[in-house]
Amino acid sequence: MQRIGLFAGLLLLCLAAHACGAEELVTNPDFTAGEPAAPLAWQIWTSAVDSTRCTIERGEEGLVVKSPGRPYAVGGVWQEVRSIQGGHAYAVRAIAKTAHVAAAYRSVLVRLTWLQDDKALHPAGMYVRGTAAPDGTMQFQDVLVAPPEANRAKVTLECKWLGDGTVCWTQASLQPTTQLPARKVKIGTVYLRPRNSTPEKNLALFCHQIDAAGKLQLDIVCLPEAITLVGTSKTGVQTAEQIPGPASRVLGDAAKRNRIWVVAGVYEKDADVVYNTAVLFNREGEIAGKYRKTHLPREEWQQGVVPGSEYPVFETEFGKVAIQICYDWFFPEVDTLFGLKGAEIVFAPTWGTTFADQEGRVEGETVFRVRARDNGIYLVPSVYDGQSMVIDPLGRILVANGGKEGVFWCEVDLNARESLWWVGNWRDIGPRDRMPETYGSLREGPVPPR
Repeated sequence: MQRIGLFAGLLLLCLAAHACGAEELVTNPDFTAGEPAAPLAWQIWTSAVDSTRCTIERGEEGLVVKSPGRPYAVGGVWQEVRSIQGGHAYAVRAIAKTAHVAAAYRSVLVRLTWLQDDKALHPAGMYVRGTAAPDGTMQFQDVLVAPPEANRAKVTLECKWLGDGTVCWTQASLQPTTQLPARKVKIGTVYLRPRNSTPEKNLALFCHQIDAAGKLQLDIVCLPEAITLVGTSKTGVQTAEQIPGPASRVLGDAAKRNRIWVVAGVYEKDADVVYNTAVLFNREGEIAGKYRKTHLPREEWQQGVVPGSEYPVFETEFGKVAIQICYDWFFPEVDTLFGLKGAEIVFAPTWGTTFADQEGRVEGETVFRVRARDNGIYLVPSVYDGQSMVIDPLGRILVANGGKEGVFWCEVDLNARESLWWVGNWRDIGPRDRMPETYGSLREGPVPPR
C-alpha cells in the first residue's frame, strides 16, 4: 500500500468509526445559516491593509472567498470550539471547491489551534493535511490529538493569494474520534571501515552487519558508500558491475534471509557508463530501486564516473524513503526535492565526513542535522569518517556510533508530529510557504564567484 494510501486509509477508518452518531463540535458546519455576509457562529478575518483584503460572503453552495484585482489578498473565517478534552483525538474535515487558483496547496488552508481557555498552546497551531483533486476540489482530513492541558480549539479556514481565483468552502467539521495508531519503524545505520581488504571480503563483512541488523529485528538498515571499494587497492571504476549483478545478488540474499530492507552503495556499470549508485533491497531480497549519485567530486568525474539525473522516492510498507550519496549532502536542493516528493526518511551512504564542528567551522554533523530540519525528514548517514547517525526531523541526533563499529539503531514513529517553537510543524508548513516562482536563477548554469 502506498504511503499516502496508508495514511488516508487509517484516517478513513478513524473517521468512519464515528461517522454515525458522532458529536459535531462545529456550529453551522455547512455555512447555511446566518446573514449573507456573516455565517452563523463563524468570525470573519481579513487583512488590515485595504489592498490585501479578500471578500467573504455566503453563496448558494457555501462560503465564497475571492479577491479579483488583489492577487495578494488574504482572509477567511474562524470558530472557537469549547468542548475539548485534553489527550483525546479529534477528526478534522473540510471541503473547498477552487476555481482558477494557481497554487491551491499554498493558497487554501485549514488550521487547528489548541487552546487553554483563551491562550493558544502553540502560536502556529497545526495545519490539517489534505489533497487537491484535478477538478479543483480540496479535501482536508486529519486526526489530531489535543494536548493534556487543552480545553478549547480554534478552527480556522484560511485563503491567501488567490489571484483572480475563487474558493468556496462547503464543509468544516470537528468530531471526537479514535487516535491514529503509531507507525513505528526500526531504523539502523552501520559504522564499519574495512582495511587491507578485497571487494569479496568487504561483501562478507557488510553482510555480517545485515545479519546483525536482522537479529535486532530492524525494519531497514543503511550501509555506507562504495562498499566493494573501501579498503581495497582498486578504483571505483574497477569495482563497477552491473545491477543486478554478483554484488547485488549477495546483498539481496542477506536482505532476504533477514527479512529486512537494505540500502547499500556500490559502483554500477551500465553498458560502458559508470555510476556511483545506491541500491534499495526489500525484505524478499529484490531490488526495489536505486539512486545514482548526482553531485560528483573531482575524484569521480576525473575518472569518468557519470552523474545521475533523477531523485526517486521509493514506497515501503512503513513509509516513503529516498537515498542520497556522500557529496550530495553539500547541496541543499537534494533533500529539498526529496522532501517535496514526500520522502519521510532519507538514507545517506557516505564516505565522509560527519565530523562535529571544528575550530568554529561548520562540519558534516551540523550540515546533516540542518538538512533534516530544513525538510522535516529523518536523515540516516552511514559513513567511514565521523559518525553514522539517525537524525530526526527537528535535527536531533537520536543515535550515533560514538567511535564503535557495528549496527546502531532506534525506533521512530512516522505518524508523530512535533512543532518548532513559534513556526509549527515544518513538514506541513515549509512546502506551503515556499516561493518557487522566485527561484528561477537556481536553474541557471554556474557562474564564477566574485
